[in-house]
Amino acid sequence: MPRLALSQIGAFALVASVLLVAFLVNRYAPRKRKDVRRMVIPLLLYFVALGASAALPRLGLEVATNATLALSELLAVITVINIVAILLFDLALPAVKIEVSTLVTDVALGLAYIVALIGGMRRYGVDLSGIIATSAVVTAILALSLQATLGNILGGVALQLDKSIRVGDWLQLENGRQGRVREIRWRHTVIETRDWDTLIVPNATLLAATIMILGKRENEPEQRRMWIYFNVDFRFSPVDVIQAVEKALRTSPIEGVAHNPPPQCVCLDFANQGRDSFAHYALRYWLTDLARDDTVNSNVRVRVFAALRRARIPLAVPAAQIFVEQDDPERRQRKHKREIEKRTRALRDVEIFKPLTHAELAEMAESLSFAPFSMGETITKQGSVAHWLYILTQGAVEVRIEVPGTLDDEGNPKEKVVALLKAPSFFGEMGLMTGEPRTATIVAVTDVDCYRLDREAFQKIVSERPEVASELSECLAERRVELEAAMGEVPMEDRQKRVGMEKFRLLGSIRSFFGLGGGDDKAEKEP
Repeated sequence: MPRLALSQIGAFALVASVLLVAFLVNRYAPRKRKDVRRMVIPLLLYFVALGASAALPRLGLEVATNATLALSELLAVITVINIVAILLFDLALPAVKIEVSTLVTDVALGLAYIVALIGGMRRYGVDLSGIIATSAVVTAILALSLQATLGNILGGVALQLDKSIRVGDWLQLENGRQGRVREIRWRHTVIETRDWDTLIVPNATLLAATIMILGKRENEPEQRRMWIYFNVDFRFSPVDVIQAVEKALRTSPIEGVAHNPPPQCVCLDFANQGRDSFAHYALRYWLTDLARDDTVNSNVRVRVFAALRRARIPLAVPAAQIFVEQDDPERRQRKHKREIEKRTRALRDVEIFKPLTHAELAEMAESLSFAPFSMGETITKQGSVAHWLYILTQGAVEVRIEVPGTLDDEGNPKEKVVALLKAPSFFGEMGLMTGEPRTATIVAVTDVDCYRLDREAFQKIVSERPEVASELSECLAERRVELEAAMGEVPMEDRQKRVGMEKFRLLGSIRSFFGLGGGDDKAEKEP
């Protein structure tokens, strides 16, 4: 009776525990409801064994009573093990953000079952030596006959130990299929594709193949670089295209697009080796939600299209064009005349050339050469020697000077911006007139168009009318003293005196440089 009463109390406690755990799983871990079966099934079998142990003596089968009692106790222990496993692996650990794979849970349960079985057998005096020897032979036979299955099982164990692939990772298999790892089981790994299909990949295959884990870097957020390709006609500057697209993507964030690194637009190719009549561009951004690649790509394309339309930059339409142009000497002469007039107007905007006549300006215009620069290009470098002047007709440039005694991270002198020149303007006049090294670095802050005037083109004017050197030296002196005054190097009361001294010095340099009174003609070109 005491043993029966004890069994009844244990049965009641087991039922209560199973009901409580089932309630907790349904409330806090509904996705783990299937694990409740691990408790219910051995509990039902426990009651069957317990009932059999009570009925067998009445049927005169006392010999089997002890066996059924031992079985009921083992089933009770297994039920308790399953209760503890669910509380630990399904409720407690996930509550503290610790995810344990199914494989680890199964190994822990298996070891617990083996310990319970061995303990029960020892309690009832079962000799384990013969069983162990027999099981070793059976294990060897099974190992030979189930090599492929064991390979997959060992593969699953290896994946869990080295953690190279984890649940939630996005994989790209060797056949190009992509999907997210949903579960790593004993024999295979479950992968869910973007199309909501499920791939069952043997673990041994994953270990033997080269697998790409998408968007995964060490100690970095999960982000994958994506590309959006588009084409634009050659008539539009790459700088304008890039600025329009990047501004649209960076000023108004799109859900699913990473802020860091920011979206970048790049010019990939011109004309595709001569096969196309447009430039090829690409926008690259970093996707933060790999499951929404198509949706985010679509939203980014919509943003790119709108940005280009706002900038009045149409997407290129694949087409072939044939240009038919009637050319004759008169037409060429008209075009040349218009170009010379345009260049003459540009020269007239240069302050130091005011002393020159219209005929002299037109003569110099013949020798001007067109010199465009893209944003960020260095046009002249401080300290270099170059005997030409630039006339800025479109865009803006920065004037930078080196700060003595300071170095940047690469060991070069640091620079500071002292002026911003906007078209129409000019720079490099001292290199043209006196041959002096550049006193500042000029960098394009936008796409700029310039005309370049070389020393040889100016040489003829000075040689034919030497007195123009005096007029030019006065303009150069006033311009230089104004710059020095703006930088605080010349007091206002000394300005006129400084202009006279500078004019005298520059006049001597001009005469020497152009051979009006001797001079060195050697110069090296700027980069």
